[in-house]
Amino acid sequence: MKKHMKQWAWYLVMLLLACSMTACGDKGTGDQIQDQNQEQDQGEIQDGSYEEPEIPVQPETPIQPRGMSMLPTVDPSGAEISVPEEVNSIVVLAPSIAETVVALGDGDLIVAYDTQSVGLTGLPSDVPVLDMVNPDMEQLMALHPDVLLVTSLSLYDQEAPYQQLIDAGVCVICIPTSDSMEGIKSDIAFLAAVLGKTEEGDRLIGEMQAEIDAIAAIAETIPEERTVYFEIAAAPDLYSFGNGVYLNEMIELIGAKNILAEEDGWLSVGEETVVAADPDVILTNVNYIEDAVGEIKGRNGWDGLKAVQNDNVHYVDNMASSLPNQNVVKALRQMAEAVYPEYYGE
Repeated sequence: MKKHMKQWAWYLVMLLLACSMTACGDKGTGDQIQDQNQEQDQGEIQDGSYEEPEIPVQPETPIQPRGMSMLPTVDPSGAEISVPEEVNSIVVLAPSIAETVVALGDGDLIVAYDTQSVGLTGLPSDVPVLDMVNPDMEQLMALHPDVLLVTSLSLYDQEAPYQQLIDAGVCVICIPTSDSMEGIKSDIAFLAAVLGKTEEGDRLIGEMQAEIDAIAAIAETIPEERTVYFEIAAAPDLYSFGNGVYLNEMIELIGAKNILAEEDGWLSVGEETVVAADPDVILTNVNYIEDAVGEIKGRNGWDGLKAVQNDNVHYVDNMASSLPNQNVVKALRQMAEAVYPEYYGE
């Protein structure tokens, strides 16, 4: 169990690094886009905060016909792609994408996946497992999937890392981590179009939107705006987020305010910052220590915080909040019930 928790903690840290990247390789016909933020070396750390590099607006995805459905010709990273008419085999190197592929009904087409996806419901158990950050290219070539699905995290520090696969006829698709709920829905629609599962994609997005609308409707009736600190890495290296992150948007959707909303992107946080803000509620999705809630309550100097004194420190499901896909609404509901139990509780 502890080993699995550490694996998810590692994935979360690596995911944060990938969030500042928008592509997987060089841009061009059939190629991947070159990492545009490489020179910024994952941003600069100043005054204990992480300054995320500016991310260009992702282009709309052009499409081409495939019978009654449409095939994308550009992936969310901006790279031109050529999706096969039929997709019969998939390699996926990201848990968030793997969950969506399964939810779309194509889990049985997955012929390999990454180590961080091990244990996810719906994935086959008798297929190869690859390293997410630096997958074995020879093994990928031997598998020769119709489609390889990755995020900016895989081989992020190389130019055109998948050119050999592309030249061999593999459709390599990069889906950078989305920073908004709309972006997450767009990624689901994109994957559904690639896999010819537009109806299933519409269903997932519709269910997701229905939950968002239900929570937002209640939020409009809440007269008080409670302040929230959401911790994604525990002491001594506290980590959280400010504006421009889908988790911040989720805090706002439930009618609350992130104490770090004036900052941008993913942040290293000093304990004194949290103490000075004195949040009404503290949320954590840390799952690599045995009792994250108890650890927060027992910190030196935190016993005077309103959240600690009022027993308003709560755990939010790590996977639902860490993986930007249709399941974020599960975390959204948990957050709503934790911060405003009198409004969202049954």
